Amino acid sequence: MKLYYAETPAPRKVCAVARYLGLPIDYVYLDLKKGEHTTPDYRAINPNAKVPCLVDGDRIIWEADAILCHLAQHAGSSLWPGDARQSEVLRWLSWNGYHFYRYGGALYFEHLIKASFGLGEPDATAVAEARDAFRRYASVLDRHLEGRQWLVGDDLTIADFSVAVTLPYAKPAAMPLEEFPQVQRWHDQLNTLDAWRNPFPARAMANA
Repeated sequence: MKLYYAETPAPRKVCAVARYLGLPIDYVYLDLKKGEHTTPDYRAINPNAKVPCLVDGDRIIWEADAILCHLAQHAGSSLWPGDARQSEVLRWLSWNGYHFYRYGGALYFEHLIKASFGLGEPDATAVAEARDAFRRYASVLDRHLEGRQWLVGDDLTIADFSVAVTLPYAKPAAMPLEEFPQVQRWHDQLNTLDAWRNPFPARAMANA
């Protein structure tokens, strides 16, 4: 398997799951600042010109959550449960994409991507709107996690890796994570996993 990635949130969760599962993967780092994700060769693999993208034999899979499912299935891992919990996992993946990641990602963009790519200062209006929305959905997540070890019962799933993916950037992106004790507790628990703390292969550091 070959995984095209960059050191940004969506590839982060894929790299974390791949490392957690101990899968043998050929990692290909794409320098977004150099536009390596927009070349004709890469667009032939992923016409969206986004990362991550996984090539497994003659299969090409883009969209991070789909890659998470594929990796877990490939490993025969319960991270993608084979029972009725699948619908719960899918619910959280969908909720995250439309809500929690959307606004955590907006704060990540305003505070980190803009600075990294020289796109100017954070837009105060966009930041305020994203923080308000982050609080609204973090409240939903906080209530859900009350009395639960992980998002879907007592077992770690790909939903945990996906929904939490912006939280490692909470402090520099000014996400008010400290207001939500259950979310903080849950993320602290993820941080006990080396694969979560250090998801990217060493090669990324050499190319960054």
